[in-house]
Amino acid sequence: MELRQLECFVAVAEESSFTRAAARLHVVQSAVSATIASLERELNSRLLERTSRRVELSDAGRVLLPKARAVLDAARDARDAVDDANGGVRGTLRIGTMSSLGQIDLPSLLGRFHREHPAVFVHLATAASCGGSPGLVEALTEGRLDLAFVSIPGPPPVGVRWEDITRTPLDLVVPPGHRLADQSRVALGELAGEGFIDFPVGYGNRAVTDRVFAAAGLSRHVVVEITAIGDGADFVRHGLGVALLPRGSAEPGSDLVSLPVTGADLDWPISLATRSDRTPSAAARAFQCLVGKHLW
Repeated sequence: MELRQLECFVAVAEESSFTRAAARLHVVQSAVSATIASLERELNSRLLERTSRRVELSDAGRVLLPKARAVLDAARDARDAVDDANGGVRGTLRIGTMSSLGQIDLPSLLGRFHREHPAVFVHLATAASCGGSPGLVEALTEGRLDLAFVSIPGPPPVGVRWEDITRTPLDLVVPPGHRLADQSRVALGELAGEGFIDFPVGYGNRAVTDRVFAAAGLSRHVVVEITAIGDGADFVRHGLGVALLPRGSAEPGSDLVSLPVTGADLDWPISLATRSDRTPSAAARAFQCLVGKHLW
C-alpha cells in the first residue's frame, strides 16, 4: 500500500467525485481511477460505490478512511519535521474564506505569508462555493480545508476550534428619502414591515440578523438574497429594500444613509477556524502565527 493510493482514496472520499478528486490532485481522472482500482485489488475489497450521480464509501471504505487520514497526517508531520530542520515550510495550504472579510485585508495577508514562505502553495475556497460558513466548517472537518475564516455566532461545533479576529457592528443602510433616513439611530422595532436585502441562510451576518429578530419576536421579510457585501449597497441604492451591512459599507458622503441600530446585539463576528482533533500542518501553523501577529 502506497501513500499515493491513500491520497487518491481520501481525495475521492472527501470530494464524492473522481473528477473533483483529480482536479484537487492535479492529475487526470483516469490516473485516479486506476490508482483506486489498484488499491481495491490490493485490499481485496470494494472501497467506493459508484452511482450515476456521486461516489459513496462502501462499508470497507468507511473503515479505511480514518486510518488513511491518520497515515497521511503522519507522513505530512514527518515531512514538516524535515522541512523545519532544513529551515523551511513547504506544501499546500488550503484556506476557506467568506466573500467579504470586512476590515481584514486577505490579499495583503497572503502576500506577506508568501514572502515569508514562498515554497507554500495556497489554495483558496470561497463560502459561495461551499455553502456559507457552515459549508466551510464542514469542509474543514472533512479534511478538505486546513483552516477557514468563518462567521458563526455562538460556540464552535464538535471537532472545531476558532479564535475571534474581529467583530463589526451591522448598521441599517437606507436610501435618502426613506422614512428613517433623517434619524441619527434606529430601534430594532422600527424595522418591522421593511423589505430586506440579505445574505442566504447559513451566512454569518444573516445568522446574526435572524437570531436578533427571533429573540425580539419580530418577523422579517427578505426580498433579495446576495453573496457579496458590495452588492447590498447597490441594491439599497436602487430602492429594492434596506439592508443590515457591516459598518463602513456605506461610505460617508455617499448617496446612502447608514444608521446604528439600538437595543440589539448586531455584532458580526469573524473567526479563524481549525480542527481540534488533528494537528495542523507546519504551513497552517505558520499562517495562524501570521494572523495572530497582525490581526489579533
